[in-house]
Amino acid sequence: MKIICNKNDFSKAINIVLKAIPTNTTMPILNCILIDASFGEITLTANNMELGIKTVMSGEIVTPGKIAIEAKFLADLVRKLPENEITLETDDNFSTKITSENSVIDVPSKEGADFSYLPDVEKDNCVAISHFTLKEIIRQTAFSIGINESNKILTGELFEISDNNKFKVVSLDRFRASIRKITLADDYAPMKSIIPGKTLNEISKIISDDTDNDVKMYFTRNHVLMEFDETTVVSRLIEGEFMDVNQMISKMYNTKVNINRKELLEAMDRSTLFVKESDIRPVILTIKDGTININIESTTGKMNENLSVEMEGQDIKIGFNPKLMIDTLRVIDDETVSLYFINAIAPCTIKNDNEDYIYLVTPINF
Repeated sequence: MKIICNKNDFSKAINIVLKAIPTNTTMPILNCILIDASFGEITLTANNMELGIKTVMSGEIVTPGKIAIEAKFLADLVRKLPENEITLETDDNFSTKITSENSVIDVPSKEGADFSYLPDVEKDNCVAISHFTLKEIIRQTAFSIGINESNKILTGELFEISDNNKFKVVSLDRFRASIRKITLADDYAPMKSIIPGKTLNEISKIISDDTDNDVKMYFTRNHVLMEFDETTVVSRLIEGEFMDVNQMISKMYNTKVNINRKELLEAMDRSTLFVKESDIRPVILTIKDGTININIESTTGKMNENLSVEMEGQDIKIGFNPKLMIDTLRVIDDETVSLYFINAIAPCTIKNDNEDYIYLVTPINF
């Protein structure tokens, strides 16, 4: 195989597929990127058996072929090469020579036939959503995906379509839940799939903020395939039944507060100065007489701050882990947020009037 390509194109393609390289594996071939120029285009592929990514790179194919090269070494090497054309050439012994200007580098490589290709996924029932919208949905929900949970389902997000065009994404861990709803442009058959959080986090790093072009998603029983630009992503789905988050949401409340989101976020952020990592010390919110008092005391010091609010219902005093509130407030774009409380031990609900987003934050019993 012999190909010629631009350094920036090569580096960009490597960085896209690099996100599917495993951190630990007993199969050395999975640490490699497959460079395939066998079928009239140059593709780069990485596959860790849970997540696979393939992208097309522009360049000239002088001699068709394919080769697998250790991914992280290749990424570091290409990044440090001159800003010029790169020639990659392999011989019959699968040794690879990479040439750029005056640099000639011999790189050990593996036979491309040993590489594990992406699984074939049937392209039925395509669900289309813009780059920007999918990226925003992931940003607004991924923070509450469970990490290192004994229940594997909590390490993923539920993607659900109902009522033809109602699209809902749900994530939750032991302390909070995030729900984001949108209306799709077209009608689709009902579906439910749980996509691993790691897959969604990696996809959000690849897709752009483009509002004009769509990500095409195809769901099967075991996999989801996503296509966008010149890139294909295939991920295994998490098996099982996602928790019914509707059972956690109450329409009832005894206290409602409308407050400036930025002011509350900044106050909560200041309160973290008084919380050490080993110390689960709540910030206490006392809501009464059109004011929310934010109070926290620790060995570091104490903070007492009052913010004006629009209030309905009963006075309430409730404690939270400030980080959980901060994570939620950061992903909301509205200038004013509405907080709903039932009592001091029930989750706080943060949502807008249309319920396009709903967040649940569990309090700390102080």
